[in-house]
Amino acid sequence: MRNSTRKNPLKCGAGQLSLVEHALCPLDSRCSLGTDLIHNSSYHYSDKQRRRKTASARVLCPMGLSANDELILWGCLALTLADPNSAGQLYATRHYILRQLGLIDQRQRRGGRQYTELHAALERLSTVRYLNDGFYDPVRAEHRKVGFGFFSYSLPVDPNSSRAWRIAWDPIFFEFAQAANGALRFDLTIYRKLDPASRRLFLFLTKLFARHETTHPLDLTALAVNVIGFSVTLRPGDHKAKVNRCLRKLVDHGVIRDDVDPFQKVGVGQYRLVLNRGPACNRRRHKVEAFESPLVEPLASIGLDGGAIQRLLRKYSHQLLREWTDITLAARERFGHQFFRRSPAAYLVDNLKAASLGIRTPPDWWLEIRKSEERRQAKLARHRRSQSGDGAQRLSRAIEAVDEVQESVFQQFLAAGQPETVAKQNAARFAALHRQRDRKS
Repeated sequence: MRNSTRKNPLKCGAGQLSLVEHALCPLDSRCSLGTDLIHNSSYHYSDKQRRRKTASARVLCPMGLSANDELILWGCLALTLADPNSAGQLYATRHYILRQLGLIDQRQRRGGRQYTELHAALERLSTVRYLNDGFYDPVRAEHRKVGFGFFSYSLPVDPNSSRAWRIAWDPIFFEFAQAANGALRFDLTIYRKLDPASRRLFLFLTKLFARHETTHPLDLTALAVNVIGFSVTLRPGDHKAKVNRCLRKLVDHGVIRDDVDPFQKVGVGQYRLVLNRGPACNRRRHKVEAFESPLVEPLASIGLDGGAIQRLLRKYSHQLLREWTDITLAARERFGHQFFRRSPAAYLVDNLKAASLGIRTPPDWWLEIRKSEERRQAKLARHRRSQSGDGAQRLSRAIEAVDEVQESVFQQFLAAGQPETVAKQNAARFAALHRQRDRKS
């Protein structure tokens, strides 16, 4: 059986191949963490007839989004995929999630800032809606128009509760991430050590290096703006300097080789770069590693030792274990130790035996607690939507207007004789400046 007592952080991360083609939000948190963020990006792909096409993505972030949130997104996805009993949901304590992602360990204070940051990241990620008109569907092996979220969540109202958090993935997104031709496995140990810009480049190159030792020529501006998320208003020289800093960090971790200058100048303010696979990416494809069940920690907090935990994990379904573990913890928090005739552990084992025989169901008080928590979270969600709804509509109309300006200017640059690539870059830069002026006004 799988090892259920591993204490080391997760080593293998999981991403989605099409999503790592572009940034999910601007890299600069001063821009990305504002409310009602709408981030537009694009990337090229080849259809079945080998024709080059462009996929346009739009990421709607009512509560904003941080590039640092991606560690939580990909880490929680990896934890869910590593659990053979997950069924597209992650039930885990916040301490388990943070420990598995290497954000806390036994030497760090349990709680505090890390708990607050995890909750804020999950809240932002849960509100995201993703739209793409050329997304590769790995299940149907074709490019399709898609729209999905990442996940929903449910957690105890009491911030000091030791009960598990529940993360339920969007079924369409999870289907894409779970499919063999849609999943991206990567070294989470390296990923954790990098800054957000280098992380995005690392995932993009991990995808390319899985098939080829050398990348195809990469356009610097597209790489800097669309893949990494740097501002389109930066000069090409600034893009080059910032991308080069990311490359140096990837060289230090063995992701790329440092044998030749990767930059090739192809015109005024235009660069391409070709990168060679380093020793860290020459290893075999990452496999799902030995899994520590997220049930181990709450079962131990109830008072069960390692042997008893292993017996319960073997004997009962994980769904039944999750449910009655949560009931036991909720009873202890709501009624205190005097609620139990013998002990919380004995209460749990007795109820598991009866429930597995179909002669016991969850108590009414626990069902009411769950309903109360769901009502409170739904109320908070409605409040957030009411606050951001008008702003989102205004922002959407503003972005549509800027898109029209960008297309008009692009056509003018083409008519003036500029090459298509240069015209697109100049039009994007003009639209960004136009957007900045609108914000100031």
